[in-house]
Amino acid sequence: MSLDTTELKIGKTTFKGAWIAVVFALASTIGGGVWTASSLYSRLEIVEKKSSNVKPLVEKVTLIEQRLEDNDVSQLKGKLATLGTRLDTLLSQQKNLLELKDEVAELSKDIESIRGIVTAAEVLTKDLGDTQKELKKINKDLDDVWDGMDYLSNPLK
Repeated sequence: MSLDTTELKIGKTTFKGAWIAVVFALASTIGGGVWTASSLYSRLEIVEKKSSNVKPLVEKVTLIEQRLEDNDVSQLKGKLATLGTRLDTLLSQQKNLLELKDEVAELSKDIESIRGIVTAAEVLTKDLGDTQKELKKINKDLDDVWDGMDYLSNPLK
């Protein structure tokens, strides 16, 4: 079977030898082109679907970049350093306050004991006031007794 003697009959048309090779080559080239175009089209559809998924992400990234610029993130390091210093200051002041709290608790105990002492002193003072009244009365009675004795020892005076 050589190319010169080969015949192909399709319907009423007859193809001989080299024409079969040319038609076959042309048909396979067209088929390959159609297959390549179809493959390329399906890949473009996939890329298009993915790009529609990328658009919201691009918008989000743009929004985040805008927010970062608006919030002036470049100065964030300096602000954090300032906040760290202030936090250290607050912690040291809190330690001082805790020490003062302990001292205030001790002073409160001392004040309560002083209140007890003052109450006892008030009771003693009241008793002392009553005792002084009694002593004045006794002194007056003694003076009266001495006056009476003076009168008895020298009635003419």
